[in-house]
Amino acid sequence: MDRFFHSVTLDKDLCVGCTNCIKRCPTQAIRVRGGKAQIMSERCIDCGECIRVCPHHAKKARHDSLDMIKNYEYTVALPAPSLYGQFNRLDDIDYVLNGIKELGFDDIFEVSRAAEIISDATRTLLSDGKLKKPVISSACPAVVRLIRVRFPDLCENVLPLRSPMEVAAELAREQAVQKTGLSPESIGIFFLSPCAAKVTDVKVPIGIEKSNVDGVLAISDIYPRLVSFMNKLQSTEQLSHSGIIGVGWSSIGGEAAGLLNENNLSADGIENVIKVLEELEDEKLQDLDFIELNACAGGCVGGVFAAENGYVARARIQRLRKYLPVSCNRMEDVGGVAGLLWTQPLEYAPVMTLADNVEDAMRVMNKIDKIAERLPKLDCGSCGAPTCRALAEDIVRGLARETDCIFLMRRQIQDIVGGTQQQEGNN
Repeated sequence: MDRFFHSVTLDKDLCVGCTNCIKRCPTQAIRVRGGKAQIMSERCIDCGECIRVCPHHAKKARHDSLDMIKNYEYTVALPAPSLYGQFNRLDDIDYVLNGIKELGFDDIFEVSRAAEIISDATRTLLSDGKLKKPVISSACPAVVRLIRVRFPDLCENVLPLRSPMEVAAELAREQAVQKTGLSPESIGIFFLSPCAAKVTDVKVPIGIEKSNVDGVLAISDIYPRLVSFMNKLQSTEQLSHSGIIGVGWSSIGGEAAGLLNENNLSADGIENVIKVLEELEDEKLQDLDFIELNACAGGCVGGVFAAENGYVARARIQRLRKYLPVSCNRMEDVGGVAGLLWTQPLEYAPVMTLADNVEDAMRVMNKIDKIAERLPKLDCGSCGAPTCRALAEDIVRGLARETDCIFLMRRQIQDIVGGTQQQEGNN
Protein backbone atom coordinates (compact mmCIF):
# COMPACT_ATOMS: atom_id res chain seq x y z
CA MET A 1 0.00 0.00 0.00
CA ASP A 2 1.26 3.46 -0.94
CA ARG A 3 2.18 5.29 2.23
CA PHE A 4 1.56 8.63 0.53
CA PHE A 5 -1.58 7.86 -1.49
CA HIS A 6 -3.61 11.01 -2.06
CA SER A 7 -7.03 11.77 -3.38
CA VAL A 8 -6.01 15.29 -4.39
CA THR A 9 -4.25 15.33 -7.74
CA LEU A 10 -2.83 17.91 -10.14
CA ASP A 11 -3.57 18.25 -13.85
CA LYS A 12 -0.43 19.97 -15.14
CA ASP A 13 -2.06 20.66 -18.50
CA LEU A 14 -4.55 22.96 -16.79
CA CYS A 15 -2.08 24.52 -14.34
CA VAL A 16 -0.76 27.96 -15.33
CA GLY A 17 1.50 28.44 -12.30
CA CYS A 18 -0.60 31.25 -10.81
CA THR A 19 0.58 30.54 -7.19
CA ASN A 20 -2.95 30.84 -5.68
CA CYS A 21 -2.67 27.35 -4.21
CA ILE A 22 0.72 27.74 -2.55
CA LYS A 23 -0.53 30.52 -0.28
CA ARG A 24 -3.50 28.53 1.02
CA CYS A 25 -1.97 25.12 1.61
CA PRO A 26 -1.89 24.54 5.41
CA THR A 27 1.20 22.33 5.30
CA GLN A 28 3.17 24.20 2.60
CA ALA A 29 2.90 21.12 0.41
CA ILE A 30 2.78 22.96 -2.92
CA ARG A 31 5.51 24.68 -4.93
CA VAL A 32 5.49 26.21 -8.39
CA ARG A 33 8.54 25.18 -10.39
CA GLY A 34 9.02 25.62 -14.12
CA GLY A 35 5.68 27.37 -14.41
CA LYS A 36 3.70 24.44 -12.96
CA ALA A 37 2.51 23.55 -9.48
CA GLN A 38 4.03 20.53 -7.75
CA ILE A 39 2.47 18.74 -4.78
CA MET A 40 4.89 17.42 -2.16
CA SER A 41 3.16 14.12 -1.49
CA GLU A 42 4.63 13.56 1.96
CA ARG A 43 3.17 16.86 3.23
CA CYS A 44 -0.29 16.79 1.63
CA ILE A 45 -3.20 16.11 4.00
CA ASP A 46 -5.92 16.06 1.30
CA CYS A 47 -7.86 18.92 2.87
CA GLY A 48 -8.95 20.04 -0.60
CA GLU A 49 -8.15 23.70 0.00
CA CYS A 50 -6.13 23.87 -3.23
CA ILE A 51 -9.13 22.51 -5.14
CA ARG A 52 -11.31 25.30 -3.79
CA VAL A 53 -8.94 28.14 -4.64
CA CYS A 54 -7.64 27.00 -8.05
CA PRO A 55 -9.32 29.22 -10.68
CA HIS A 56 -8.20 26.93 -13.50
CA HIS A 57 -9.55 23.65 -12.03
CA ALA A 58 -6.08 22.12 -12.19
CA LYS A 59 -6.57 20.42 -8.81
CA LYS A 60 -9.00 17.54 -8.66
CA ALA A 61 -9.85 14.74 -6.25
CA ARG A 62 -9.98 11.07 -7.14
CA HIS A 63 -12.90 8.90 -6.12
CA ASP A 64 -14.32 5.51 -7.05
CA SER A 65 -16.93 4.82 -9.70
CA LEU A 66 -20.45 3.55 -9.11
CA ASP A 67 -19.64 0.76 -11.56
CA MET A 68 -17.55 -0.84 -8.80
CA ILE A 69 -20.70 -2.26 -7.23
CA LYS A 70 -20.82 -4.77 -10.10
CA ASN A 71 -17.74 -6.44 -8.62
CA TYR A 72 -19.66 -7.72 -5.56
CA GLU A 73 -22.51 -10.15 -5.02
CA TYR A 74 -24.14 -7.89 -2.43
CA THR A 75 -23.58 -4.18 -1.82
CA VAL A 76 -24.33 -1.78 1.01
CA ALA A 77 -24.28 2.01 0.73
CA LEU A 78 -23.13 4.16 3.64
CA PRO A 79 -24.62 7.62 3.09
CA ALA A 80 -22.87 10.42 4.95
CA PRO A 81 -25.34 12.57 6.94
CA SER A 82 -24.29 15.58 4.85
CA LEU A 83 -26.01 13.92 1.86
CA TYR A 84 -29.40 14.88 3.30
CA GLY A 85 -28.56 18.58 3.04
CA GLN A 86 -28.26 18.36 -0.76
CA PHE A 87 -32.02 18.22 -1.32
CA ASN A 88 -34.50 21.08 -1.06
CA ARG A 89 -37.59 20.71 1.14
CA LEU A 90 -36.63 17.24 2.31
CA ASP A 91 -38.74 16.14 5.27
CA ASP A 92 -38.21 12.37 5.15
CA ILE A 93 -34.75 10.76 4.98
CA ASP A 94 -36.32 7.58 3.66
CA TYR A 95 -36.83 9.23 0.28
CA VAL A 96 -33.06 9.61 -0.03
CA LEU A 97 -32.32 6.11 1.26
CA ASN A 98 -34.83 4.46 -1.09
CA GLY A 99 -33.40 6.48 -3.96
CA ILE A 100 -29.94 5.13 -3.13
CA LYS A 101 -31.23 1.55 -3.39
CA GLU A 102 -32.53 2.40 -6.86
CA LEU A 103 -28.94 3.24 -7.83
CA GLY A 104 -28.21 -0.47 -7.58
CA PHE A 105 -27.40 -1.06 -3.91
CA ASP A 106 -28.90 -4.00 -2.04
CA ASP A 107 -29.02 -2.33 1.35
CA ILE A 108 -28.34 0.89 3.27
CA PHE A 109 -26.58 1.57 6.54
CA GLU A 110 -26.62 5.22 7.63
CA VAL A 111 -23.34 6.66 8.84
CA SER A 112 -25.46 8.84 11.14
CA ARG A 113 -26.33 5.66 13.07
CA ALA A 114 -22.65 5.05 13.76
CA ALA A 115 -22.19 8.75 14.60
CA GLU A 116 -24.69 8.37 17.44
CA ILE A 117 -22.78 5.35 18.72
CA ILE A 118 -19.52 7.33 18.65
CA SER A 119 -21.20 10.24 20.43
CA ASP A 120 -22.32 7.89 23.19
CA ALA A 121 -18.83 6.37 23.47
CA THR A 122 -17.24 9.83 23.60
CA ARG A 123 -19.53 10.87 26.45
CA THR A 124 -18.49 7.76 28.36
CA LEU A 125 -14.76 8.33 27.79
CA LEU A 126 -15.02 11.98 28.81
CA SER A 127 -16.85 11.09 32.01
CA ASP A 128 -14.19 8.48 32.86
CA GLY A 129 -11.59 11.24 32.99
CA LYS A 130 -8.85 9.09 31.46
CA LEU A 131 -8.38 11.14 28.28
CA LYS A 132 -5.98 14.06 28.03
CA LYS A 133 -8.01 17.24 27.82
CA PRO A 134 -9.02 19.08 25.85
CA VAL A 135 -9.92 16.10 23.71
CA ILE A 136 -9.74 16.76 19.97
CA SER A 137 -12.23 15.07 17.68
CA SER A 138 -10.79 12.42 15.34
CA ALA A 139 -13.70 12.56 12.89
CA CYS A 140 -12.07 14.77 10.25
CA PRO A 141 -9.19 12.85 8.63
CA ALA A 142 -7.64 16.03 7.20
CA VAL A 143 -7.42 17.54 10.69
CA VAL A 144 -5.92 14.35 12.15
CA ARG A 145 -3.29 14.30 9.41
CA LEU A 146 -2.60 18.00 9.98
CA ILE A 147 -1.93 17.28 13.65
CA ARG A 148 0.43 14.43 12.73
CA VAL A 149 2.39 16.70 10.40
CA ARG A 150 2.36 20.14 12.07
CA PHE A 151 1.29 19.68 15.69
CA PRO A 152 2.85 16.42 16.95
CA ASP A 153 2.62 17.46 20.61
CA LEU A 154 -1.17 17.30 20.30
CA CYS A 155 -1.33 13.68 19.11
CA GLU A 156 -2.09 12.57 22.68
CA ASN A 157 -5.17 14.82 22.74
CA VAL A 158 -6.85 13.22 19.72
CA LEU A 159 -9.88 11.06 20.53
CA PRO A 160 -8.79 7.42 19.93
CA LEU A 161 -12.13 6.32 18.47
CA ARG A 162 -12.77 5.04 14.97
CA SER A 163 -14.70 7.30 12.63
CA PRO A 164 -18.46 6.83 12.14
CA MET A 165 -17.70 5.75 8.56
CA GLU A 166 -15.54 2.85 9.77
CA VAL A 167 -17.96 1.79 12.50
CA ALA A 168 -20.84 1.88 10.02
CA ALA A 169 -18.84 -0.18 7.52
CA GLU A 170 -18.06 -2.90 10.06
CA LEU A 171 -21.64 -3.12 11.29
CA ALA A 172 -23.00 -3.09 7.74
CA ARG A 173 -20.76 -5.98 6.70
CA GLU A 174 -21.66 -8.02 9.78
CA GLN A 175 -25.38 -7.51 9.17
CA ALA A 176 -25.04 -8.34 5.47
CA VAL A 177 -23.20 -11.59 6.23
CA GLN A 178 -25.93 -12.62 8.68
CA LYS A 179 -28.67 -11.65 6.24
CA THR A 180 -27.25 -13.27 3.09
CA GLY A 181 -24.93 -16.02 4.28
CA LEU A 182 -22.31 -14.73 1.87
CA SER A 183 -18.63 -14.46 2.73
CA PRO A 184 -17.45 -11.01 3.89
CA GLU A 185 -15.32 -10.68 0.74
CA SER A 186 -18.40 -11.02 -1.47
CA ILE A 187 -19.99 -7.95 0.12
CA GLY A 188 -19.08 -4.46 -1.07
CA ILE A 189 -19.32 -1.54 1.33
CA PHE A 190 -19.41 1.92 -0.28
CA PHE A 191 -19.25 5.29 1.45
CA LEU A 192 -21.14 8.16 -0.21
CA SER A 193 -18.80 10.99 0.65
CA PRO A 194 -18.69 14.79 0.58
CA CYS A 195 -14.99 14.62 1.44
CA ALA A 196 -11.82 13.97 -0.58
CA ALA A 197 -9.85 13.16 2.57
CA LYS A 198 -12.08 10.14 3.17
CA VAL A 199 -10.77 8.56 -0.04
CA THR A 200 -7.26 8.75 1.39
CA ASP A 201 -8.51 7.59 4.79
CA VAL A 202 -9.82 4.40 3.23
CA LYS A 203 -6.61 3.72 1.28
CA VAL A 204 -4.23 4.68 4.11
CA PRO A 205 -6.26 4.60 7.35
CA ILE A 206 -5.15 6.14 10.62
CA GLY A 207 -5.68 4.35 13.92
CA ILE A 208 -6.63 1.03 12.33
CA GLU A 209 -4.76 -1.47 10.21
CA LYS A 210 -7.26 -1.77 7.35
CA SER A 211 -10.43 0.02 6.35
CA ASN A 212 -13.74 -1.84 6.15
CA VAL A 213 -14.82 0.38 3.25
CA ASP A 214 -14.37 -1.02 -0.26
CA GLY A 215 -15.01 2.17 -2.20
CA VAL A 216 -15.72 5.88 -1.80
CA LEU A 217 -18.23 7.51 -4.14
CA ALA A 218 -18.46 11.29 -4.49
CA ILE A 219 -21.86 12.75 -3.65
CA SER A 220 -21.46 15.19 -6.54
CA ASP A 221 -20.96 12.25 -8.92
CA ILE A 222 -24.07 10.28 -7.99
CA TYR A 223 -26.30 13.28 -7.18
CA PRO A 224 -27.94 13.77 -10.64
CA ARG A 225 -28.92 10.11 -10.96
CA LEU A 226 -30.04 9.96 -7.34
CA VAL A 227 -32.38 12.93 -7.78
CA SER A 228 -33.84 11.31 -10.89
CA PHE A 229 -34.60 8.09 -9.01
CA MET A 230 -36.03 9.94 -6.01
CA ASN A 231 -38.45 11.84 -8.25
CA LYS A 232 -39.78 8.54 -9.62
CA LEU A 233 -40.42 6.84 -6.27
CA GLN A 234 -44.03 5.71 -5.87
CA SER A 235 -43.61 4.49 -2.29
CA THR A 236 -40.87 4.07 0.29
CA GLU A 237 -39.87 1.49 2.86
CA GLN A 238 -38.60 2.57 6.24
CA LEU A 239 -34.81 2.46 6.15
CA SER A 240 -33.80 5.31 8.45
CA HIS A 241 -32.74 4.49 12.00
CA SER A 242 -31.01 7.65 13.24
CA GLY A 243 -31.92 10.94 14.83
CA ILE A 244 -30.88 14.52 15.44
CA ILE A 245 -27.55 13.67 17.07
CA GLY A 246 -26.37 11.50 14.17
CA VAL A 247 -27.60 13.73 11.35
CA GLY A 248 -26.19 16.76 13.19
CA TRP A 249 -22.65 15.49 12.58
CA SER A 250 -23.01 16.80 9.02
CA SER A 251 -22.47 20.40 10.14
CA ILE A 252 -19.90 22.08 12.33
CA GLY A 253 -20.91 21.93 15.98
CA GLY A 254 -23.02 18.81 15.49
CA GLU A 255 -20.54 16.38 17.02
CA ALA A 256 -19.94 18.66 20.01
CA ALA A 257 -23.70 19.11 20.50
CA GLY A 258 -24.07 15.34 20.70
CA LEU A 259 -21.94 15.32 23.87
CA LEU A 260 -24.76 17.10 25.73
CA ASN A 261 -22.52 19.51 27.63
CA GLU A 262 -21.45 23.09 27.01
CA ASN A 263 -17.73 23.01 27.75
CA ASN A 264 -16.79 22.49 24.11
CA LEU A 265 -15.43 24.44 21.17
CA SER A 266 -16.11 24.00 17.45
CA ALA A 267 -14.13 25.50 14.56
CA ASP A 268 -14.37 25.02 10.81
CA GLY A 269 -12.24 26.03 7.83
CA ILE A 270 -8.59 25.06 7.70
CA GLU A 271 -7.26 28.51 8.66
CA ASN A 272 -9.46 28.65 11.77
CA VAL A 273 -8.50 25.07 12.64
CA ILE A 274 -4.81 26.00 12.53
CA LYS A 275 -5.42 29.00 14.82
CA VAL A 276 -7.14 26.77 17.38
CA LEU A 277 -4.37 24.17 17.21
CA GLU A 278 -1.74 26.87 17.69
CA GLU A 279 -3.55 28.09 20.79
CA LEU A 280 -3.79 24.54 22.05
CA GLU A 281 -0.08 24.10 21.50
CA ASP A 282 0.48 27.25 23.57
CA GLU A 283 -1.74 25.75 26.32
CA LYS A 284 -4.34 28.51 26.09
CA LEU A 285 -7.48 26.34 25.92
CA GLN A 286 -6.87 23.93 28.77
CA ASP A 287 -10.22 24.61 30.46
CA LEU A 288 -12.19 22.98 27.62
CA ASP A 289 -13.35 19.36 27.60
CA PHE A 290 -13.74 18.79 23.87
CA ILE A 291 -12.78 20.48 20.62
CA GLU A 292 -14.47 19.69 17.31
CA LEU A 293 -12.44 20.71 14.27
CA ASN A 294 -13.41 20.40 10.62
CA ALA A 295 -11.18 21.34 7.70
CA CYS A 296 -14.15 22.30 5.51
CA ALA A 297 -16.08 25.53 6.03
CA GLY A 298 -19.46 24.72 7.55
CA GLY A 299 -18.43 21.16 8.37
CA CYS A 300 -18.77 18.09 6.16
CA VAL A 301 -21.51 19.81 4.16
CA GLY A 302 -18.72 22.04 2.81
CA GLY A 303 -16.65 19.17 1.37
CA VAL A 304 -15.33 19.33 -2.18
CA PHE A 305 -17.49 16.35 -3.20
CA ALA A 306 -20.71 18.03 -2.06
CA ALA A 307 -23.22 18.97 -4.76
CA GLU A 308 -24.76 21.92 -2.92
CA ASN A 309 -23.37 25.07 -1.34
CA GLY A 310 -22.30 24.12 2.16
CA TYR A 311 -24.18 26.88 3.93
CA VAL A 312 -27.38 26.13 2.04
CA ALA A 313 -27.00 22.45 2.90
CA ARG A 314 -26.43 23.31 6.54
CA ALA A 315 -29.68 25.32 6.65
CA ARG A 316 -31.53 22.38 5.10
CA ILE A 317 -30.13 20.01 7.73
CA GLN A 318 -31.36 22.35 10.46
CA ARG A 319 -34.85 22.25 8.95
CA LEU A 320 -34.77 18.47 8.62
CA ARG A 321 -33.87 18.03 12.29
CA LYS A 322 -37.36 18.96 13.45
CA TYR A 323 -38.74 15.78 11.85
CA LEU A 324 -36.30 13.47 13.68
CA PRO A 325 -36.07 11.82 17.10
CA VAL A 326 -33.15 12.84 19.29
CA SER A 327 -31.16 9.59 18.91
CA CYS A 328 -31.77 5.96 18.00
CA ASN A 329 -28.42 4.25 18.64
CA ARG A 330 -26.15 3.63 21.62
CA MET A 331 -22.75 2.03 22.06
CA GLU A 332 -24.36 -0.92 23.90
CA ASP A 333 -25.64 -1.93 20.46
CA VAL A 334 -22.05 -2.84 19.53
CA GLY A 335 -20.87 -4.15 22.89
CA GLY A 336 -19.42 -1.00 24.47
CA VAL A 337 -16.39 1.26 24.01
CA ALA A 338 -13.71 -1.41 23.64
CA GLY A 339 -14.66 -2.40 20.11
CA LEU A 340 -14.71 1.23 18.96
CA LEU A 341 -11.18 2.19 19.96
CA TRP A 342 -8.25 2.62 17.60
CA THR A 343 -5.98 -0.39 17.41
CA GLN A 344 -2.91 1.71 16.55
CA PRO A 345 -1.67 4.89 18.28
CA LEU A 346 -1.54 8.22 16.48
CA GLU A 347 2.10 9.01 15.84
CA TYR A 348 4.01 12.01 14.56
CA ALA A 349 4.70 11.95 10.82
CA PRO A 350 8.12 13.65 10.63
CA VAL A 351 7.80 14.98 7.08
CA MET A 352 8.92 18.48 8.07
CA THR A 353 12.06 17.55 9.99
CA LEU A 354 15.30 19.08 8.75
CA ALA A 355 17.61 16.21 9.71
CA ASP A 356 17.70 12.87 11.51
CA ASN A 357 19.38 14.23 14.65
CA VAL A 358 19.29 17.47 16.61
CA GLU A 359 22.86 18.50 15.85
CA ASP A 360 22.43 18.24 12.08
CA ALA A 361 19.03 19.88 12.30
CA MET A 362 20.56 22.87 14.10
CA ARG A 363 23.18 23.24 11.38
CA VAL A 364 20.53 23.13 8.68
CA MET A 365 18.40 25.61 10.63
CA ASN A 366 21.37 27.96 10.85
CA LYS A 367 21.81 27.83 7.07
CA ILE A 368 18.11 28.49 6.55
CA ASP A 369 18.24 31.46 8.93
CA LYS A 370 21.18 33.02 7.09
CA ILE A 371 19.50 32.66 3.68
CA ALA A 372 16.17 33.92 5.04
CA GLU A 373 17.92 37.04 6.29
CA ARG A 374 19.00 37.84 2.73
CA LEU A 375 15.48 37.41 1.38
CA PRO A 376 13.06 40.38 1.31
CA LYS A 377 10.53 38.87 3.81
CA LEU A 378 7.61 39.82 1.57
CA ASP A 379 6.17 36.30 1.28
CA CYS A 380 4.88 37.24 -2.16
CA GLY A 381 4.99 33.73 -3.62
CA SER A 382 6.57 34.87 -6.88
CA CYS A 383 9.46 32.45 -6.34
CA GLY A 384 7.06 29.50 -6.30
CA ALA A 385 7.31 28.95 -2.52
CA PRO A 386 4.61 30.12 -0.08
CA THR A 387 6.97 32.18 2.10
CA CYS A 388 10.50 33.51 2.05
CA ARG A 389 11.43 31.07 4.78
CA ALA A 390 9.99 28.18 2.77
CA LEU A 391 12.17 29.28 -0.14
CA ALA A 392 15.20 29.37 2.17
CA GLU A 393 14.44 25.81 3.25
CA ASP A 394 14.06 24.72 -0.38
CA ILE A 395 17.41 26.30 -1.20
CA VAL A 396 19.14 24.40 1.60
CA ARG A 397 17.50 21.16 0.45
CA GLY A 398 18.76 21.78 -3.08
CA LEU A 399 15.27 22.26 -4.51
CA ALA A 400 15.60 25.96 -5.39
CA ARG A 401 18.12 28.78 -5.89
CA GLU A 402 18.37 32.23 -4.36
CA THR A 403 17.85 33.74 -7.80
CA ASP A 404 14.36 32.23 -7.80
CA CYS A 405 13.53 35.27 -5.67
CA ILE A 406 12.82 38.00 -8.23
CA PHE A 407 13.91 40.71 -5.80
CA LEU A 408 17.32 39.12 -5.19
CA MET A 409 17.69 38.45 -8.88
CA ARG A 410 16.87 42.09 -9.66
CA ARG A 411 19.37 43.22 -7.04
CA GLN A 412 22.08 41.01 -8.55
CA ILE A 413 21.34 42.33 -12.02
CA GLN A 414 21.52 45.90 -10.75
CA ASP A 415 24.82 45.18 -9.04
CA ILE A 416 26.22 43.67 -12.25
CA VAL A 417 24.97 46.59 -14.36
CA GLY A 418 26.23 49.11 -11.82
CA GLY A 419 29.65 47.45 -11.71
CA THR A 420 29.89 47.39 -15.50
CA GLN A 421 28.97 51.05 -15.76
CA GLN A 422 31.51 51.99 -13.11
CA GLN A 423 34.21 50.02 -14.93
CA GLU A 424 33.35 51.72 -18.23
CA GLY A 425 33.51 55.10 -16.50
CA ASN A 426 36.96 54.33 -15.11
CA ASN A 427 38.13 53.40 -18.60
